[in-house]
Amino acid sequence: MGEKTGKILIVDDDEDILNAARLFLKQHVALVHTEKNPERIPSLLKNETYDAVLLDMNFAKGATSGQEGFRWLDKIHEIDPSMVVVLITAFGDVEMAVRSIKEGAMDFVLKPWQNEKLLATASAAVNLHQSRIEADNLRLRQKQLSADLDQPFHDFIGTSPAMQKVYAAIQKIAKTDATVLILGENGTGKELVAREFHRQSTRADEVFISVDMGALSETLFESELFGHVKGAFTDAKENRAGRFEIASGGTLFLDEIGNLSLPLQAKLLSVLENRKVTRLGSNRPIETDVRLICATNMPIHDMVAKNQWRQDLLYRINTVEIQMPSLQERPEDIPLLVEHFLKIYCKKYQKALKRINATTLKKLEKYHWPGNVRELQHAIERSIIMSDSKVLQPQDFFFSTIEKKENDLSFEEYNLEEIEKLIIRKTISKHKGNISHAAKELGLSRTALYRRLEKYDL
Repeated sequence: MGEKTGKILIVDDDEDILNAARLFLKQHVALVHTEKNPERIPSLLKNETYDAVLLDMNFAKGATSGQEGFRWLDKIHEIDPSMVVVLITAFGDVEMAVRSIKEGAMDFVLKPWQNEKLLATASAAVNLHQSRIEADNLRLRQKQLSADLDQPFHDFIGTSPAMQKVYAAIQKIAKTDATVLILGENGTGKELVAREFHRQSTRADEVFISVDMGALSETLFESELFGHVKGAFTDAKENRAGRFEIASGGTLFLDEIGNLSLPLQAKLLSVLENRKVTRLGSNRPIETDVRLICATNMPIHDMVAKNQWRQDLLYRINTVEIQMPSLQERPEDIPLLVEHFLKIYCKKYQKALKRINATTLKKLEKYHWPGNVRELQHAIERSIIMSDSKVLQPQDFFFSTIEKKENDLSFEEYNLEEIEKLIIRKTISKHKGNISHAAKELGLSRTALYRRLEKYDL
């Protein structure tokens, strides 16, 4: 076991057995307690946090049925459902071993044991319990975050008809396991919708795993999504589960799925059809159970018509489609969004709550917001940081820049970053959202273009 770790309780009516097990295991385990009387188990579990209990199956003189062991196994799990129990007996047989596993024991050890076997079993028991605790803590943290921050539609601001349509669709579909494809421009809140589907689903207590498909290179795709085994490639120093395995039981969100090349689309389709993944370097398929949600800002139906995207894969991922409205399509929500972001960022930057005057609000409502809600959010945050006034004015939002016609570009009026931002926006628009084509024209790698998109909130 290497460095001493774990706490073990051994319960057996034979003093010699207890002494032998304690003397051997304490060389490898941080804490070993022994007890002859099983009636003391409840108080011992109350006063100490053990990782495992090694439990004798027979305590009454001459008993060989193992019934006492099974009774105390049930009692231990009643007190602590996560406790790992290993049953030990001198009268073991296959039938009893199978029953002990079925009733919740981790393993079964026969007396007299081999020390190597005892150590291996104790190590596995300690590791299993610690993994269970970590998983429970992660689940509790996620649940608490959901309770505190993520009440239904907590992150959605807007009462417009366009948003009401989105809310209604989520409530109708969330409880099913139907695959969902969310379409919409950058910054419209596609990931918020995916998370809301998860929160309102039957998988809400399980994990939500998000993967940015646009940021995955061709070489990393299989390793990230399907996992790999040690030695599968040069840097594979250890076994690693992919996102499908990690998300099993929960929700897997594949963002920017429209960026996948045709060969990668074929690999993804195979996994979705078989509901199994095979780690790189392995031949063993692993079953997965994920609720799949995908999103893209690309015209995926047009791409199918042009043979740039597989129609069979589209059918797999779009049982239901949600179209996210742009901010321009719901201008009536802008005042609510502004108020929401003002509260958030005034609190974040410890400033008195600022107001926004009617003239400024009108200008915000008239602006076309190519970056949608995300662009508005960052505009409000920037104004909170930069303005010393209690009331935000038009000049706090750099309207002199954003209202200019893009064709009026001049070096006197724009700095280099603004020029780069404008060129990137025009190039992406020219290629109808195809990041790969835009990056090629700009002389950038796809990853470098994504970094700039993030930098400029595009």
